[in-house]
Amino acid sequence: MYLATLCKFTCFSKSFCSQSSTANAFTIGRPCIDSDNNPANLLISFWLLPAAFITLLPKSLTNNAISGARRIVASDNFQSIKIIYPNTAEEAIATLVSIASIERENDGIRSLPGLLAESKGKTIEEVYNGNNKGILEDVELNKLITESSRLAVGSMVKSVTGIDGRVNMKKNLWTKFIEFLRTIGFSIPSSWILTVQKAGFKNINSAATDKLFDYLKFCLEQICADKEMESLLKALDGDYVLPGPGGDPIRNPAVLPSGKNIHALDPQSIPTIAAVASAKGVVDKLIERQTEEQGKCPETIACVLWGTDNIKTYGESLAQILWFVGVKPKPDSVGRINKLELLSLEELGRPRIDVVVNCSGVFRDLFINQMALIDQAVKMAAEADEPLEQNFVRKHSIEQAKEQGKTIREAASRVFSNASGSYSSNVNLAVENSTWEEENELQEMYLSRKSFAFNADNPGEMNQSREVFESAIKTADVTFQNLDSSEISLTDVSHYFDSDPTNLIKNLREDGKAPSSYIADTTTANAQVRSLSETIRLDSRTKLLNPKWYEGMLKSGYEGVREVSNRLNYTLGWSATSGQVDNFVYEESNETFINDPEMRKRLMELNPHSFRRIVGTLLEVNGRGYWDTSEENIEQLKELYQEVEDRIEGVNVEE
Repeated sequence: MYLATLCKFTCFSKSFCSQSSTANAFTIGRPCIDSDNNPANLLISFWLLPAAFITLLPKSLTNNAISGARRIVASDNFQSIKIIYPNTAEEAIATLVSIASIERENDGIRSLPGLLAESKGKTIEEVYNGNNKGILEDVELNKLITESSRLAVGSMVKSVTGIDGRVNMKKNLWTKFIEFLRTIGFSIPSSWILTVQKAGFKNINSAATDKLFDYLKFCLEQICADKEMESLLKALDGDYVLPGPGGDPIRNPAVLPSGKNIHALDPQSIPTIAAVASAKGVVDKLIERQTEEQGKCPETIACVLWGTDNIKTYGESLAQILWFVGVKPKPDSVGRINKLELLSLEELGRPRIDVVVNCSGVFRDLFINQMALIDQAVKMAAEADEPLEQNFVRKHSIEQAKEQGKTIREAASRVFSNASGSYSSNVNLAVENSTWEEENELQEMYLSRKSFAFNADNPGEMNQSREVFESAIKTADVTFQNLDSSEISLTDVSHYFDSDPTNLIKNLREDGKAPSSYIADTTTANAQVRSLSETIRLDSRTKLLNPKWYEGMLKSGYEGVREVSNRLNYTLGWSATSGQVDNFVYEESNETFINDPEMRKRLMELNPHSFRRIVGTLLEVNGRGYWDTSEENIEQLKELYQEVEDRIEGVNVEE
């Protein structure tokens, strides 16, 4: 298990400095001594240090590390150095507003937006739906709810904030005075009640709101708790480190405070009730949008399941797939999800939608029982005696059974992944290294590596079933993935486009029609379903082409330029697998990073190798037909590529 912490020890002992080379050999820490060789500036960093790994190190090393760390903590110098700063009030408010936006039925805790909406005679779902449709009244009310939520939470946080703007959990004099008045019989509403009433929410449920804010106070204490240094020292000393769940602190604040020996979850406990409720909302929005844009309900949806995402969301994307098919997960007497109920068509209110599920290698390793649930759900739907126009799972299974000479149950294989021990389609590696010529090469990689079928009737094997996979996926009208964290989006990593089958489906379909591609953004309570092109556009505007983002990256120097080059390369990956990247993304990237002489100079000086990659990527996207631009831009890029190549090779052009 991993001790999730990032700590920096400042070492003041020359004797500890002499052991840094040994530590380096085990990649635990790296010495960083300034130009004056001042040992006071020697930093040893630990990042996600495996607690179990410590026992494998030479005893002399661990003893030295422990005694060195203890000397640091005991030293007078340690008292004057801020190792970890408390959260700022703004950081705490942003986190608590997100926590307060979620309904927690199991704990009997209402969401703040829900309480505010009900005080106006509406449900929060009605407000969100109206806001999404552009109804002015609901747009304005949603804005007021958002602003009031932030002000109400801010009134609580600022009562325990110091003059430096950081949360210290010490009540100010005014708060103490108000509490004293309450103890002697005065009835004084809490600051958050007064705040929302002043904003116009006069009829808010005070009891439910106070219960919510008691919970938020507890969450604030956990957010500000400093357990990382203490836990790290315990791990180094071989002592017990308190275990705790990992995951998303917004959905599950029980993961706080940090500094625990984190574990994931019981695989048989997902999807949770909350995950099923959230999944239903997303599925309904996707079907509604596809029906509006295409004039009919989708028959097949190609989905991707990620292991870590389902850990963080407690099975939201898994629940989405079950809801597409029209199946409800049911827990047994001890809460394990191992039963399924096929909902009637009347209760479902729409046709059963066929799915083709591609599981990541990590999902395959962690959630074999959940793969069995999906397989069972699909086969239950395929064998249900229902009209074909209301059950697309059965419709396609019957067609494929006739084509392949198989039974309906055999033809209803819909859960696929890599072969055991294999991960990813390797499309990302081909794109990153430019080792492909035509798009069909990438599609062949996907088909050859991601077409191993899972069968709940024989769960011990993953056999390649390419014919079944191609037959199923070519019926897809929609491709679909989820974004569940604001920390990672489509162009932050290469994994998302590595699993995207959009162009593959287009080439497999007899009519050559590209499927609609959607991305669900579940990072807020008001989950959004956007098209893939909209999401890439949003991602590019907020990060790659956003001065705040790239200037922040460039402050990191060498690594910042590498991050810019990676993001541009991952955008190329989306062009290759989906063709959903707008021309302006590359045009404005060229304008921002190439046509600006000062920016060119900065990138060249900070990291010439990554700058060469930026130039090379722009030349590549033009050469592959993904970017239409002027000849002047291309000539400039070619000259720059030669210039940076000469600089890296040490060629003096003037000579």
